[in-house]
Amino acid sequence: MERGELTPMILRRLRELQDKYALTGQDLLSNLEGLLHANYLKYWDYIHLDTLLSLQNTRTDFPDEFIFITYHQITELYFRLSLHEIAQIAEHNNLNGTFFLERMTRINRYIKNLTFSFDIMVDGMDSEQFKQFRMALLPASGFQSAQFRFIEICATDFVRLLKTEYQTETAETAEIQAIFNHLYWKEGATEGSTQKETITSIHFQEQYKDEFIARGEEYRYKNLWQKYLGLSEDQKTDALKQALRDFDQLINIDWRLSHFRSAVRYLKQGNEPLNATGGTNWQKYLPPRFQRTIFYPTLWTEEEKENWGKKWVHEFV
Repeated sequence: MERGELTPMILRRLRELQDKYALTGQDLLSNLEGLLHANYLKYWDYIHLDTLLSLQNTRTDFPDEFIFITYHQITELYFRLSLHEIAQIAEHNNLNGTFFLERMTRINRYIKNLTFSFDIMVDGMDSEQFKQFRMALLPASGFQSAQFRFIEICATDFVRLLKTEYQTETAETAEIQAIFNHLYWKEGATEGSTQKETITSIHFQEQYKDEFIARGEEYRYKNLWQKYLGLSEDQKTDALKQALRDFDQLINIDWRLSHFRSAVRYLKQGNEPLNATGGTNWQKYLPPRFQRTIFYPTLWTEEEKENWGKKWVHEFV
């Protein structure tokens, strides 16, 4: 093909573009002229690299705080990817098992990467530096990750996020606002000795409570579990069930206990925990054997539910 030759394919694409712009009242020539004058796209502009690298603003001069803040930002980006995949499942008009499984596999990959990389937090920082710079970050805490709460809310029926004693038939149909205060994670938002709600939790709910309630109502009938139940029986394959089980374990056992392992290393001196996590009651809040948050209980045997998280905890406590 000679340079500048208008091949049939190019002409066809031009006609398609002309039809596209005509629908919006625009003309093709103006858009082509704009394309002619546009600068070439560069990698660093596309991902806003300079902006991205300007966000690691530490509050102390301890070098390892840079690791701490960067890893938490990476975590939130993985959470965002997970929510992106969940939304695709929730909004799919003709959902089938294949599409569901593909997106669940992506989600599980994101969470696995986070869990397996958590050694960056467990072994990748100087413990003495951590104990000092962490005190400068009070009362902020990873407990305040709204995106993680959104993942939970979008993953299952809201009743499964309540403390066990409140998971009743009445709660299954109640308005989210009416049962919100019985969320399991609010137990981790109490000061260990006084049982009063921490300032960490108060700030968190002031910022996000309305969004949590709204998201709960929005996903009442389109969370991952409801979308699974809406599939025909032949679409509920063993592979999809296993992907949901894997997701349940990754979020409610592996991810939490990675944090528990980190807390044991950095926040415990003998039998006394350090008050360096925004005052959260991490010793009771993090281990799954205490709270047994399970997204999909019917996919697990009674023995598996009874031993939820115990094996992992015993290896590190």
